[in-house]
Amino acid sequence: MTAESTAEQAQQELLDEFEMFDNWMDRYQYIIDMGKQLPAFPEEWKVEELKIQGCQSNVWMHHRRDGETLHFDAVSDAAIVSGLIAVLMRIYNDRRPADIRATSPHFMRDLGLDKHLSPTRSNGLNAMLERIYRVADEEAAA
Repeated sequence: MTAESTAEQAQQELLDEFEMFDNWMDRYQYIIDMGKQLPAFPEEWKVEELKIQGCQSNVWMHHRRDGETLHFDAVSDAAIVSGLIAVLMRIYNDRRPADIRATSPHFMRDLGLDKHLSPTRSNGLNAMLERIYRVADEEAAA
């Protein structure tokens, strides 16, 4: 991903990558592998106020303003959820709040995640997405 790529371009790149896989087992493995590449998450950030509610597994998300953009760090204790975090980071990390809000998460439907994730995983993915959007709203208003 180049620094100039938009969130929409990042979604399209992700969709193109997933077209390489013929079945959902390979797609799940790719998502898990993406999660293994997440940056380290400091232990001191694993606090209740950074925990995402609505996830079956433990998920923590930290953010900071970096000039015009928002930078997110997140981690989970579940491999597939870590991969879903990596997907969200590819699309929404290091973007301006307005760009985050303007980017519909159509990748969920286009990749088939809405059909292939368990209801609890889908709820967790939606909870993470809601946190990203809420932070973008708060930072845009600040």
